[in-house]
Amino acid sequence: MSSKRILLIIGGGIAAYKSLELIRELSRRGVASRCILTKAGAEFVTPLSVSALSGEKCFTDLFSLDDEAEMGHIQLSRSADLVVACPATADLLAKAAQGHANDLASTTLMATDKPVLMVPAMNVRMWEHAATKRNVETLRGDGVHVMNPDEGAMACGEFGSGRLPDVAVIADAIEHQLDMLSGPKPLDGQHALITAGPTREPLDPVRYLSNHSSGKQGYAIAGALAALGARVTLVSGPVSLSPPRGVDVVPVETAREMLQACEEALPADVFISVAAVADWRPSMAAAKKLKLKDEGKTLPSLALSENPDILSTLSKKEKGRPGLVIGFAAETHDVEQLARAKMKRKGCDWIVANDVSGDVMGGDVNEVALVTPDSVEHWPRMDKIAVARQLAERIAEALKGQGGEQVAAE
Repeated sequence: MSSKRILLIIGGGIAAYKSLELIRELSRRGVASRCILTKAGAEFVTPLSVSALSGEKCFTDLFSLDDEAEMGHIQLSRSADLVVACPATADLLAKAAQGHANDLASTTLMATDKPVLMVPAMNVRMWEHAATKRNVETLRGDGVHVMNPDEGAMACGEFGSGRLPDVAVIADAIEHQLDMLSGPKPLDGQHALITAGPTREPLDPVRYLSNHSSGKQGYAIAGALAALGARVTLVSGPVSLSPPRGVDVVPVETAREMLQACEEALPADVFISVAAVADWRPSMAAAKKLKLKDEGKTLPSLALSENPDILSTLSKKEKGRPGLVIGFAAETHDVEQLARAKMKRKGCDWIVANDVSGDVMGGDVNEVALVTPDSVEHWPRMDKIAVARQLAERIAEALKGQGGEQVAAE
């Protein structure tokens, strides 16, 4: 009998049929499933088919006398190592985010004391709706792991984000969550320092120089490293993201503030420079809002000064340099060539290179290449959470290869 068990909540929608494949795939990997089938989910798959594949009773009704006598919803919510909602409909996301508890699925999500993974699937317009975005952000802020859906053609005939990811991808994510719950973690005792988001360089009291960085990739990496056991310090520029669970966030505005916060956070075993730091700042910020001159509407002149290079500064420290220093190279052309040049110029150990000519800054997906002195690994296009998880695992391997001890110079 399997030692790992999930509680699978099957929501409505045509993607519900993939939950049957997921049960079978998890069983093949040694993970048992106990299932809740929502009323909407039962329009697409039957309790009998779910029960036949899982080998257990399929639960459907909050007010079933037999079910409550056999396995009350409180006990059911805590009977597994991980709770998985797949497919997670817009309605199920909304109920979980707002704390509704009016059926077995939503009550179970409210009552559980176990980690929760939600795998959304819905029409592209529903996924992109402002309400769904708010609900996903709320859930992630509450510590719920929410996967991003795939992009592609849908049963409704539209195209876009909203498709349920492949069953193998979902099973990988479930195994990853289960692995994080058992035994020592690979980054226990390690300190990771990360920068994320943009910086803002004031021009006057109401204007600033900045960029389009959302901070999503840096925040995802911080959360992935924390999940592997690291103590994480996240030095963050201004973003509209909830702090990752278990991460110490140091908010800053300018590049100089970011550098100071990073130096104060040392020593660290690994430093990851993900932030999109402004290269320049106004030489002098005006004390009052700048105005056009009345005569001729002449534009004010703008003198710029170079900002400190945070990645280079920490990479080239003679004392207290982190054992592994990783930079990001966001380029719009000649990505690999420019990344290698940046790695050499900055003195860092690895560069994560990505092409930002498309919808990357602010988007949910990324396609990167990990550049090291000896190799280049081109990773497939995936959501930023998956990129973060893969990078965190590579970092854990590298630190283990250095002996597993504290590698930061004291």
